[in-house]
Amino acid sequence: MGRTPWAPGAPALADAARALASIVADGRTSEAALAPFETVPHRAAVHAIALGSARWYLRLAPAVDMLLTRPKGVANELHALLVASAHQIEYSRNAPQATVHAAVDAARILKQDRASGLVNAVLRRFVTERGMLLGRVDEKLPGRTAHPPWLVKRLADAWPQKTCADILEANNGHPPMVLRLDLSRRNRQQYLAELEAAGVSARAIEWAPTAIRLDEPVAVSALPGFWEGMVSIQDAGAQLAAPLLDAQPGMRVLDACAAPGGKTGHLLEHTPGLAELVAVDVDAQRVGRIEENLRRLGRSARVIVADVRQAASFWDGRAFDRILLDAPCSSTGVIRRHPDIKLLRRTDDIPALATAQLEILRATFAMLAPGGRLLYSTCSLLPDENQKVVERFLEAEPAARQAAMPRGDRLAPGALERGTGVQLIPGAEAGTDGFYYACIEKTTAEI
Repeated sequence: MGRTPWAPGAPALADAARALASIVADGRTSEAALAPFETVPHRAAVHAIALGSARWYLRLAPAVDMLLTRPKGVANELHALLVASAHQIEYSRNAPQATVHAAVDAARILKQDRASGLVNAVLRRFVTERGMLLGRVDEKLPGRTAHPPWLVKRLADAWPQKTCADILEANNGHPPMVLRLDLSRRNRQQYLAELEAAGVSARAIEWAPTAIRLDEPVAVSALPGFWEGMVSIQDAGAQLAAPLLDAQPGMRVLDACAAPGGKTGHLLEHTPGLAELVAVDVDAQRVGRIEENLRRLGRSARVIVADVRQAASFWDGRAFDRILLDAPCSSTGVIRRHPDIKLLRRTDDIPALATAQLEILRATFAMLAPGGRLLYSTCSLLPDENQKVVERFLEAEPAARQAAMPRGDRLAPGALERGTGVQLIPGAEAGTDGFYYACIEKTTAEI
């Protein structure tokens, strides 16, 4: 006699637990953890459960652990299953008992048959006691907002209380899907009409000329012209880089730390007729994504695998008129898109990142032509990676000066001036991710 089919949702819950365990126990990014499940029929459910569980892990895991005699003795995938199931019970519309039944079968799918009784008992208790359990977790701000204590402290030190609270809230929200339109191929009204005809509801973001926000996320296959390069997926805040760099036809441009190539493509769309655009990144696999994006867009650039701090490995000695430095950072401004950052990043990472950022800034500035402009950018919310890096650089480099750029509120609604640059807060009035931008000019030739 054949086996009874799994409870509805059990395979997706099992795969989500595998992905979550890969993030928490193995330290993989959510992108890497979810990659094995890209072709499964329940892909969307796996993504939603795994990312939602990562988003709320630091609130849910402590509550689940209160129900376990020895939390550290529970196998990684089994513990992840308990947390993912708790997420479904607390945050989804599914009937709690249905989630418990699915979790018991998911334990069997994970080859944890002997633990199915434990899963059943723990989750039944979670269903009835979660108000009390989560209430205890919520007594402290890190638990209530599902953020690591070190990050809560750094944000509290960097921002006024209300701004800090807004950031913590925004990080747990769901970001909008925003498109960047190639205006050389369509104007926005034309493309909005095409979206409407395709049944996709959207509106223009008025302060960002190339940006369109969808009312609900859709598969890229539903976007007219996506595979032909007419539109790309890119947050409106990231779309500020190309106009702030202010490249002109005939200029040589360096896109440093360029992967995965979103800003590279926008630079080429924004400024036709560049003499050359050189896109450099140290990660060979991610450089492959630059090349994929350029092929889809029908654009070309010189793409190089290199460490920009080692200029001799790729630079021919001819100065660049413009340099975009999208520096590697903590990514604390894009947590709502990548909730695994809350689980993977450590406070000790920040000084090391700031050191590397300053090294890269010095190295790239040396390749800038006199009178040229460098745009320093991060997706961090931490001053140590943003204005403090720029301030240290400007103090030590006599040929550098802060370049004029739009005031915060003229750059994007709600953007904040930070002395040597402008900071966008995730969510906020503009609805963007969290980005920092600073413009630097070279005033004299180096001696």
